[in-house]
Amino acid sequence: MILAGDIGGTNSRLAFFEEQGGELRLALHRDFPSRQARGLEEIVARFVAQEGQRVECAGFGVAGPVRDGRCTATNLPWVIEAAALARELGLSAAALLNDLEAYAWGAMELPAADFLVLNPGAPGASGNAAVVAAGTGLGQAGLYWDGQRYHPFACEGGHADFAPNGDLQVELYRYLAAKLGHVSCERVLSGPGLKNVYDFLRDTGRFPEPAWLGEELRAAENPPATIAGGALEHKAEICEQALDLWTAVYGSEAGNFALRILATGGVYLGGGIAPKIRSKLQEPTFLRAFVAKGRMQPLLESVPVRIILNESAGLIGAARCAVLQAEKKVPA
Repeated sequence: MILAGDIGGTNSRLAFFEEQGGELRLALHRDFPSRQARGLEEIVARFVAQEGQRVECAGFGVAGPVRDGRCTATNLPWVIEAAALARELGLSAAALLNDLEAYAWGAMELPAADFLVLNPGAPGASGNAAVVAAGTGLGQAGLYWDGQRYHPFACEGGHADFAPNGDLQVELYRYLAAKLGHVSCERVLSGPGLKNVYDFLRDTGRFPEPAWLGEELRAAENPPATIAGGALEHKAEICEQALDLWTAVYGSEAGNFALRILATGGVYLGGGIAPKIRSKLQEPTFLRAFVAKGRMQPLLESVPVRIILNESAGLIGAARCAVLQAEKKVPA
């Protein structure tokens, strides 16, 4: 029995997998609110005790940089250590990796039906690939192609500087810089980032906020979801404009990352937001911004772009790494 975790700033998803014929089969999973626990070991102990399963190997993808088996979570007050998790589970070792690295491993396991194609790219496209995932934060990971298989690797590109493109985005940058100081990509391309974009359009007087919408946002548990819903349902112009601007920035940053690692093999859009706004991403805004790189436009037009629809991709990747580590094919 394989224990896998996809640990984010909002939810910690834990699951049991079984391997059959080299393929991973999801046995059961549960979501736990991350901030209601003092640490990951507490959630893991509760899950294992409740389900009464004997764990043979374990892997966890965590939102934050992992170094020497230790991670200080980016959006949680947690320090997570692979050794402590292994002791909790009675194992000799546990795999601990960045959540987007796990997502990249998972993407390689998924069938074609688990993707929505935004751009088919060039026939037979090959080479490095990239994952860009917006959710509670902005995660990025690369997949190095050695000519035979992919090797996922983590990065923290979501915390690199936001690069505004055009006058409106420059004004957005200035607005956020006055409030935050350093403006990373994540300050725009995330759930909280969508709220930042909305606040910019409202506070600068570009679009009025209807009274009913202001009341809904103040009462909402998840204001970004309210804004996205208002846009997709055409309920308020300010919501539509906020999501349009957000989508343009997403396309631009995805194209930037593709250029940085020469992701001619494809770009995968993951995280919790992309599947929910797939209809928006299928409009011209995203791809227009993705390819708008001057002399590199023909190159980016040849890059396949897909949305990952399977919300368990991170769990699947963590499970695969748990198996590989148990077989001593990847480091602990």
